[in-house]
Amino acid sequence: MAGLPTAELTGQTVDDEGLFRFLVGHADDNLVLAQRLGEWVSRAPELEEDLALANLALDHLGQARALFTYAAEVQGEGKDEDDLAFLRTEQEFTNKLLVEQPNGDFAQTMVRQMFFDAYQLILWEQLSEVADSRLAGIAAKANKEATYHFRHSSGWVVRLGDGTDESHRRTQRAVERLWRFTAELFESGEVDAAIGRGIADQAERWLSIAEGVLDEATLTIPDDPFQRSGGRAGAHTEHLGHLLSEMQWMQRTYPGLEW
Repeated sequence: MAGLPTAELTGQTVDDEGLFRFLVGHADDNLVLAQRLGEWVSRAPELEEDLALANLALDHLGQARALFTYAAEVQGEGKDEDDLAFLRTEQEFTNKLLVEQPNGDFAQTMVRQMFFDAYQLILWEQLSEVADSRLAGIAAKANKEATYHFRHSSGWVVRLGDGTDESHRRTQRAVERLWRFTAELFESGEVDAAIGRGIADQAERWLSIAEGVLDEATLTIPDDPFQRSGGRAGAHTEHLGHLLSEMQWMQRTYPGLEW
């Protein structure tokens, strides 16, 4: 890869290829989640929530665009954010598995969002302090958005979990379905460790945040210890391919299309 010089982020040297992979992985997380949330538009339980979910999707899309743009500059091959979003295959996407899981019912969407919001609260806080001013700036803006996102999703999880028998049942079911994708959030390789300022060491902090919400919502963590991973390596669940086929069809049908 050509382009920017090697980056000094946490006192460790990260080359352009490593920085590119890091940026694209987190951009993929946000792009895929934005697509999932966008699926709720016109289908949410109430008009106010329809608007809220659309705004959440736009926030994640904005984060993805900023990261993709920076990644394309680092790569130095003349590509742009659209190339990275629409012209890669399922195996080339490196998002975490949690964000590609289907919306399910409203309870499942809110549990998925709360788990990911709690993670991003920690992630963006960590990244806002790196020496790379471009990445730190993206993270600082995203951290403000993550604070609102978590307030929204955690409030709904509590409301649903501690609500009616039916809402409690559905929310507990969502926790049991999605818990297996949470440990992967804190898996990291050498590049992640160098850039992410020890994000892998924050799993206990995330667990404390998530447990606090679940306890208030009268929900329990599943006993099953099984955890799924592989997203950063391009090993996805069956759901991502369907999502990408819908998201990418226009650019693949009409290559080079411009608005």
